[in-house]
Amino acid sequence: RLGALRLRAVGAARVHWTESRSAGSSTAYTQSYSDQVEFLNHRDTLMAPPDNGEATVLQAGRHEFPFTFQLPETLATSFEGKHGSVRYWVKAKLHRPWSTVKKAKKEFTVIEPIDINTPALLAPQAGAKEKLARAWYCNRGQVSVTAKIDRKGYTPGEVIPIFAEIDNCTSRAVVPKAAIIQTQTFIARGTKKQKKSVVISITGDPIPAGKREVWHGRALKIPPVGPSILQCRIIQVEYSLKVCVDIPGTSKLLLELPLVIGTIPLHPFGSRTSSVSSQYSVNLDWLSTIPEQLEAPPEYSAVVSSPEAEQSLAPPCRSELGDILEGPFFAYIQEFRFRPPPLYSEVDPNPASDGIRPRCMTC
Repeated sequence: RLGALRLRAVGAARVHWTESRSAGSSTAYTQSYSDQVEFLNHRDTLMAPPDNGEATVLQAGRHEFPFTFQLPETLATSFEGKHGSVRYWVKAKLHRPWSTVKKAKKEFTVIEPIDINTPALLAPQAGAKEKLARAWYCNRGQVSVTAKIDRKGYTPGEVIPIFAEIDNCTSRAVVPKAAIIQTQTFIARGTKKQKKSVVISITGDPIPAGKREVWHGRALKIPPVGPSILQCRIIQVEYSLKVCVDIPGTSKLLLELPLVIGTIPLHPFGSRTSSVSSQYSVNLDWLSTIPEQLEAPPEYSAVVSSPEAEQSLAPPCRSELGDILEGPFFAYIQEFRFRPPPLYSEVDPNPASDGIRPRCMTC
């Protein structure tokens, strides 16, 4: 005996963290920060009680109640972080007379589509920085770095080719490195809390004093990571490529280039120099209809006789064009009045009989 079966789908982003505050030499307190944004709240009744108020009776066994609901177009990607999360779940409640409510909960994952085939994400990223190496107020020279990547948007599994130049004008060897950094930003009550982590890194060879190192597309492969979250008000997940140089005796030289990790990869025919063309897909189904070996076309003279060709290709006289040539110049295009040439074949499939007069193929 059942009363009602109700369904609820929920999706929300939540953040929470605490910080210790000092109000004096011996006084301390804890400050809490929390916020929440709801993306989805759908309710549905899968089984309602009869109008007479009596309970619904189901026979013993397994019963299924299928359901569907439409997700909104803009949803943040599912995420689990140290100070917040983005979660989606479906919860069902079964009401029974004179008994406790049965509950069941199932989480599901949502991936926000991020297409990197857009002009903003296909634009190259470049930068340059320099730093003086000092030790005990002594100038030991300068280190400079310039770096460039071919675009801003990538997807997991792709390789980022890094083009960089590192000039070591100091008196000691320096070590170049590159890394992908993930930055998680949690926002509540006007306060931000950030957590940074290294996704993957590579280390170059030490550069001797007074030497230059050039990276001609040094490969850095993106591991499986979650996509960027940029449109959520309280949680943001951003990525960047950092090229740094370890300088002995002083702080590192850091150069940061922004990255966006998307979900829709680069189009196979996308041009990195033409951002507009990369936004469109190409249907290649028609390629399967082309035979492997094409028949050779016949000679033009075998299809069109010489007098007809001369008449067709002859330019029009001035009287026929009238006042067209008096205005701006226009290219004259001769109308093609003949049928397209037939397919080539060694044997005529329709041979002419002796009693029939031969007929021109173009008539």
